[in-house]
Amino acid sequence: MTVPPAAPGPTAEGTAAPAPATAGRSPAAPPPVPALYETEIAHTRTTPFSYALRHRTYMWLVDVDELPVLPRALRPLARFDPRDHFDGHAPTLRAGLDACLAAHGVRDADGPALMLTHARVLGHVFNPLTVYWCHDRAGRPVCVVAEVHNTYGGRHTYLLRPDGRGRAEAAKAFYVSPFLDVEGAYRMRLPLPGDRLDLTVQLRHSDGTRPLTATVRGTHRPARPGTLLAAALRHPWSTAAVSLGIRRHGVRLWLKGLRVRPRTPSTPQEGTS
Repeated sequence: MTVPPAAPGPTAEGTAAPAPATAGRSPAAPPPVPALYETEIAHTRTTPFSYALRHRTYMWLVDVDELPVLPRALRPLARFDPRDHFDGHAPTLRAGLDACLAAHGVRDADGPALMLTHARVLGHVFNPLTVYWCHDRAGRPVCVVAEVHNTYGGRHTYLLRPDGRGRAEAAKAFYVSPFLDVEGAYRMRLPLPGDRLDLTVQLRHSDGTRPLTATVRGTHRPARPGTLLAAALRHPWSTAAVSLGIRRHGVRLWLKGLRVRPRTPSTPQEGTS
């Protein structure tokens, strides 16, 4: 597997609420990329009843400009296809990200960009959340893009301006769970991963309730052929397992009495399908 050089580390609808500016901050020590993270994804619901799920898998952290080149025999286990992100029509991941940033009015994120994602495995991928940490040419963090996919084929991006601890807020603007309306706001904590991956997304409603909290936690592993093969053996066809797990838990919640909310069409975004 070819390992590219490490990249320097990092209110309108779909745009984060104002946060302390990142301009002028010193570049953080970059994590070595490409990397694998052995992860545990957890969702906790608090209303109208408590329900929790945990799922173990693995994710990639890559530089969008220097994607991993795998040995031919391992390529079915990890493919980074620009069709799987943004509007699906860009020739490269960088082109898709640049179009997204331009649509949000961001002009200075023309430096390194690190992406946390599931790669396509055995021809299948589903990414509930892909995160992009975008920097300027000096390696200073500019913004974070959170790209959300739902199980109905929709995609939406939130442009975030996190504070120094990786925290940001954004109004919910996209239908994701069939049991939750498009209302409230997300409070997110999305620090650039290092030895540890530790992300949190919490949905908050205006009445003070916090119906859903999702966390993604993991440990950095070098993206070597042996590491990838071991992860794939521990989590066979990992992306299909994510899709099936979402549907299995959806059925369980429906059987427990959760009412399906009408699907709310989202406002189309330039650069996102």
